[in-house]
Amino acid sequence: VLQCFLSWAVFGRAIHAIARISDEFWFDPIEKGLALRSVNSSRSAYACVFFSSMFFQHYCWTAVSQPCQNEKQLSLPCKLIIKSVLPVFRCVNVLERNVEKCSISTSPSDHHITFQLLCRHGVVKTYNLTFQECDPLQAVFAKHMCPNILKVHSRLLADVMIHFPTSQEEITLSVTPMKVCFKSYTEEDTDFSRTMLTEIQLSPEEFDYFQVGVDSEVTFCLKELRVNSLCCLVSILVFRPIAFSLEDLLLEASFILATLCEAEKEAASPEPACCPRPWHR
Repeated sequence: VLQCFLSWAVFGRAIHAIARISDEFWFDPIEKGLALRSVNSSRSAYACVFFSSMFFQHYCWTAVSQPCQNEKQLSLPCKLIIKSVLPVFRCVNVLERNVEKCSISTSPSDHHITFQLLCRHGVVKTYNLTFQECDPLQAVFAKHMCPNILKVHSRLLADVMIHFPTSQEEITLSVTPMKVCFKSYTEEDTDFSRTMLTEIQLSPEEFDYFQVGVDSEVTFCLKELRVNSLCCLVSILVFRPIAFSLEDLLLEASFILATLCEAEKEAASPEPACCPRPWHR
């Protein structure tokens, strides 16, 4: 059983961020906190937002006994359809003024997760959503193996991304010890006379932390990058795949994106390449 009461605005923004990745997400309560995970159908993008138990005003987690066994089940990972959850957290900025707390409770016996919004003037909204039991979802990504680590304020990253049109599908990020460059990715057969190309260069001084051990250039989907607005400081691990992570005392978020390899760039392949088994279930 999981019961928690929280200031729901940040939680709602996390749900909206994960909705950009896939049509479904994993709800994984454990003793140390609650993890929300998602992976897209092509397995080229993975997202995880972990809320520490200290994030919640009250967090009560109880291990569930497995039938015919003496061992305790440490978690109850389950999967929900994102379209059923989004209506609960619709119009986050507007409802933030009216909803005081959000209560979440779940139990494996009835296969339901209950979201209860405690609003002003005594109004209570209750949503009972059916979930599907599933295996845990976890990315396989060795952060300590990345030679290039950049840390930048999320506001600066958002200012960079706003210059790329919403129709832009992929962008290329190149890093050297002298500069960082974000630029539009286009295929070789593109009619450049009808295409707007964007290139933005940043100096190392504009980053809070700058470590470039190997000159690198990676191309990845821009859609998933636009969701990284949950925290102040964003860590960018430039490797194959590329990872964007946010760390705070009360929450952690990771967005891992597959990158286009050099061979596919030369062939102008329209499909991004999944890195070999970047995550597993």
